[in-house]
Amino acid sequence: MTSRRDEFDDFVLDAAARLEATCGRAFPAVEFAVEDVPRGPAPWDHREVPLGRLYPATNARPARIVVYRRPVETRVTDRRDVAALVADIVTEQVAGLLGVSPEELDPGFGE
Repeated sequence: MTSRRDEFDDFVLDAAARLEATCGRAFPAVEFAVEDVPRGPAPWDHREVPLGRLYPATNARPARIVVYRRPVETRVTDRRDVAALVADIVTEQVAGLLGVSPEELDPGFGE
């Protein structure tokens, strides 16, 4: 039996793989990670708890996109809704990395 944590990790990896397969442009070098909760507010975060965060690339590391499991799971309870929200978060963060709108990467974004 798969744990909720493992299932969430799979949602992130599946969303990234689907986006990469349908992106239609050079997919950026990016690492994907899951953390339970944000460690603290980033200077660019607004007052609400972030569901995901993009860390820009440095000389030593590629860009990194982190999806926060607990805040996502408090927003939606149905597993299909969790998967859909994770897909939107991944799309939004990759779009931010590429400097395009999420709708350019996924015409069904937010639906």
